[in-house]
Amino acid sequence: MRQIPADKYEARRVQLAGAALEALGESGYAKTGMREIAQKSGFTHAVLHYYFADKFDLICCSIRHSKAQCVKRYDGVTATARTQDELMEGFLEKLTETIRDESQMHCLWYDLRSQALFEASLREVVNEIDESIEAMVWRVVTRYAELGGRMPAVTSGAAYALLDGLFQKCLLRHVSDVPTAIPQLIEEVRTLLPMLG
Repeated sequence: MRQIPADKYEARRVQLAGAALEALGESGYAKTGMREIAQKSGFTHAVLHYYFADKFDLICCSIRHSKAQCVKRYDGVTATARTQDELMEGFLEKLTETIRDESQMHCLWYDLRSQALFEASLREVVNEIDESIEAMVWRVVTRYAELGGRMPAVTSGAAYALLDGLFQKCLLRHVSDVPTAIPQLIEEVRTLLPMLG
């Protein structure tokens, strides 16, 4: 079989991982195998195994890529905001979009993060992704503080834990069809962010 160039191979992995993400998001990490992913994503089991060593490899690729895209969206808001109000509104808009449009991916992320408490093989990738999200949150908080002529009032870890806790609570309420889930998150973040920075 002819070897695929590395850049095309990686691009195909990302494409397949993105297509498989929906299938993974429906049932979660523990309940989904490669055969189920193949059936739900429309790709053959053989194709998935050609590009991914196993379910773990596929999930890691899916989550890494999705979270990297998510981080870029927030970084765009942080880079273009000229005032605290602009940053606040841009940040809240992205939070709303990601909960509304990507809830399955976020559910899978929290599932994976919980599984990492029990499965050592997941810890490295989960910690890597967790650190990238914490760094993104810290960029928002420090930029907000800077625009107000202040220093952040908390550490990076505390800011991340507070915002992530609100986000996860909202996600659970959103997937439970609670209509006030997103509006409540928006009001809570609107109150919290000025306290952080």
